[in-house]
This record gives sequence, C-alpha cells and structure tokens, in this order.
Amino acid sequence: MKNHIVIIASDYKGTEFIEECQNAGWHVTLVTRKKLLDSLWPWPSINDVRTVEDDAGVLDYVRAATNVAGSRHIDRVVGLDEFDVITAAMTREHLNLPGLSRSHALRFRDKLTMRGIASDAGIPCPEFTGVFNAAHINQFLDATPAPFIVKPRHEVSAFGIRKCETAGEVWDVLTDLDGRNNWRDHPSQFLIERFIEGRVYHVDSVVEGGKVRACGVSQYGTTPFKVSHYGGVFTSSIVPYKSDERKQLELLNRALLMAFKYDRGVSHAEFLQSDADGQFYLLEVACRVGGAYIANVLEHACGFNLWREWAKLETATAENPYKLPKLRKDFAGITLALANVDEPDTSHYTDEEIVYKITKPKHVGMIFHSSNQTRIDELIGTYTERITNDFLAVAPVKERYDD
Repeated sequence: MKNHIVIIASDYKGTEFIEECQNAGWHVTLVTRKKLLDSLWPWPSINDVRTVEDDAGVLDYVRAATNVAGSRHIDRVVGLDEFDVITAAMTREHLNLPGLSRSHALRFRDKLTMRGIASDAGIPCPEFTGVFNAAHINQFLDATPAPFIVKPRHEVSAFGIRKCETAGEVWDVLTDLDGRNNWRDHPSQFLIERFIEGRVYHVDSVVEGGKVRACGVSQYGTTPFKVSHYGGVFTSSIVPYKSDERKQLELLNRALLMAFKYDRGVSHAEFLQSDADGQFYLLEVACRVGGAYIANVLEHACGFNLWREWAKLETATAENPYKLPKLRKDFAGITLALANVDEPDTSHYTDEEIVYKITKPKHVGMIFHSSNQTRIDELIGTYTERITNDFLAVAPVKERYDD
C-alpha cells in the first residue's frame, strides 16, 4: 500500500506541494474548508478530499483527519498555512505520528516565545516584554526609548500591529483591548517592543537534518508594516550573493534555526537592519513557506521551489532519500499590489524579464528574472510606478486575519 500523507489547508495554497507528494508516489488526502472546493486545486494529484465547515476550529480538523485514519493508515500530516501549523501538530500528536509537536510548533507561532528563545541564544531582538503585569510594563516603558509596537503574539504579517509614539498611547491600546472582553483580544495575547526604523530582509530556507541545505536571502522594498498600514506596492528582491548583508543574515538564520532545534522542513525568517546602528534584529520566524509568491521568486533566481522541496522532505524515505536540486545564483524580484479592478489587464507590460504574472482577483503583480541585479532593481522601480499609476487600490488595514 502507498504511503499516505494528509494535507491540512485552511486556505488555498501549496498546489506545488500537493503535486510533488503525488509525484513521489504517495496517496494524498486534502482536508480543507467547504468553500475552498471551487479553488483550482491540482485535482489529478489528490486521491481523496475531506471537508470541514467554513468556520471550523482546530479540533474539527483533528477529528476529520482522525476519521481518515479509520479507513487508511496515515504516515504524515502537514499543515500548509501559518494557521495550520498548530492544527497539524495537534493532529500528529493525537495520531502518534512523527513531526513537530504542538509545544515545538508554538515556538514558530507565538512571538513572545519566539523572542525569548532567540534572545537566550544571543540573537538580537528589539527590546520586548509580555503584557501580564502593570508594574513590569511600566518599568519596560520607562526604560525603553519610544516609539513602541503593540503586536499580537499569534497573528501573521502586520495584522493587528499598532505603533505608539508614547507610553500613554500604549496604555490606551491595552485599555481598549481589555475593554473588548474576549480572549482573542485580551492584552496578554500581545507583546510590546521597541519600534526600530530600518530595512527588512527575509531568509527562506530548506532544512534537513538540522542543517540549512539551501536558502534565499531577499530584501523587501517597502516594509510589510508600511504596505499594510499605508498602502503601496509590495516588492521583494534577491540580495547580492557576495554582499556583507547576505553573509550576516545567513549566519544569523543558521543560528536561529539551531536555537529552535528545527530538524526538517522549510522556514521563513524576517530580520530588520536598524538605520541607527546597522545591526540586524529578528522580527519573526515561521516553519512554513513565506507568502507573497516568495517561492516563485526563489525558483527563478536560485533553482529551488520551497513548496516542492518541502514536499520532497516530507515524502523522503530510507529507500528514496531527499536530494537537493542543482542551485543557481541569478536574480529575481516581485512587485505586487491590490488592484482597483477585479481582473487588471497587464498585456501592455511586456519586458522580456517578466517571467510570471499574478492572476489573483483584485491583485496586480509580476515576477522578474535576470542574471543582472541592476536590471532587477530598474524593473522593480519602473513597475512600482506603473502599477501605482495604472491600478493601485488601498484597502483599510485589518486588525486581524479573519479569513
């Protein structure tokens, strides 16, 4: 009987992961929400699908996977989305399967836990504190230079982040949260840290046997915080391979994943380089593929697709061990924005370096590939301006990820 992998996906993503599991000869079961059945899943690569209600909680997914196990033995359980990391871990624990436990996975989900582990390992983090004790909070605010960030411990990207210019504003935010009288918004679900102005980089890795086998190092143009709060065009591009920044980030990333005792999978880590002192600080790390088409950018620049490599790691066996593909050192970048029309017409965007166009409704964007880094920078600058003039829409910032 074929090995069997159950893939939990509360959002539509990871089609390459699913395809690669099928390519490896595994039986693939997808567990997803009912409303996502109309999405463009790679159905020829899926042997079975189970659904949960659209508002399903973690235990609903655990139960659905457990029911699958009743008729066919499960060898692996993987969660594709950030919000599926803990769900998959709980499912593995319940079914006594290998992989990250819930407590281990929580290191990559809870930003307060994340900060503590990284700081203990000597990895620089912005000064931070949990939100539990009023005297402790005041002590932190008195000792730490403003401005401050009040940040949800479990949300993704820049959802729910508030920038506060004074200690009084921090307390106003905490009082507002406390007055909502629900556990998700309870002040203890947040942390406070010093706001550092700077440039944000991300390191996306393939990890096997506790070692980084391949990684891409990229820099955001406008930071995700500024894009989500003030609008604009999101950009990201490969950092030059011989640069000091890249060397420092690769070392930090290896130390970070070692501190987190991450053995196998993919990771997405974000670091901020301070404008004031030039030092790199950890922003966050996740044990999944980064969003915003980062996997596609790295595939064109570096020769590996994070989704496919993750699937190869999960389906590797003693008989068919994981093998890293041939890597390359080209350059690539992406421009991406909300569009003011449902299906933006980009047929007039014709530069030969455009290798991928985003087709998601109400979005406009493209990936560029070249052996020349300067050309990528030129294209990102040009298309940031063109997209802004032709299609840019700005959506109000969300406090949380609701769907």
